[in-house]
Amino acid sequence: MVDEAKSDDRPFEADVAKLLHIMVHSVYSEKEVFLRELISNAADACERLRYEAIATPSLLGDDPSPRITLSVDAEKRQITVGDNGVGMSHDEMVEALGTIARSGTKAFVDRIQEGKDREEASFIGQFGVGFYSAFMVAERVDVISRRAGAEEAFRWSSDGKGTFSISAVPLADAPAARVAWF
Repeated sequence: MVDEAKSDDRPFEADVAKLLHIMVHSVYSEKEVFLRELISNAADACERLRYEAIATPSLLGDDPSPRITLSVDAEKRQITVGDNGVGMSHDEMVEALGTIARSGTKAFVDRIQEGKDREEASFIGQFGVGFYSAFMVAERVDVISRRAGAEEAFRWSSDGKGTFSISAVPLADAPAARVAWF
């Protein structure tokens, strides 16, 4: 049984929190970029699973064809980007979503604050900031994920204001390896 009430709450690294604020409020000029970034991340997850499945075919499970789905619930004001890619474990969520580019984040923040590299295109795809563009349009971002081959799933959640939490969720909530909700 999954203890959904137990949550692992953590602050973003100081540079990450600062970068998030700057990026959400000034880096991207077009809000639609978030969707391109999330689809790109989903495609990367599918490709990683395809690669890992060369050595471990069982990782593909019952759904071997790469798939990315988009759905909109206007009533809930929610966009869901889902994929059946490699997914993430608890520790991978902390590593990938709680940290933006260990090396380079401080220099990146400094360059932004100094007014250098103001071209939007220079930020996209650098330092792993693409995922965080979702905070331009979302009050909260939730990522529900199950690492391919794992028997546990987790929800990463943040309002982008300095902290994030990770909690266990039932496997049924993450049947495809990864789902991001906004």
